[in-house]
Amino acid sequence: MKAVVELVHQTTDWFYRSRRKLATAGVALLACLLAAHVVAGPNGLFTYQQKRAEYRKLEKEVQQLQVENERLAKRIESLKSDPNAIEKEAREQLRYARPGEVVYTLPNPPQKSSSPAVAEKKQ
Repeated sequence: MKAVVELVHQTTDWFYRSRRKLATAGVALLACLLAAHVVAGPNGLFTYQQKRAEYRKLEKEVQQLQVENERLAKRIESLKSDPNAIEKEAREQLRYARPGEVVYTLPNPPQKSSSPAVAEKKQ
């Protein structure tokens, strides 16, 4: 029993002498864990950089779509009001022609097959 009491006394004495070192180590460990969470956590630096890159990509896509939208709005407006634009569309899509004109329509080129053609053997 005396040995156990002596061991407890030595342990508490060592702990009391080492309390500054243990506190420093604990604070350093806490700082390392906090830094790891800031860098690699669910809302950390890596995730932030990925979201910024995605944001830039989406902004560029929005700008392209706005330009496309403006172009299409101008085309719609011209098709509503400009007789030349209406005539051009009718000639291209519906193959309309003015009196005395002849429209030549070429057949569509044959589709290329993805598999090579196999020649059949005659017997």
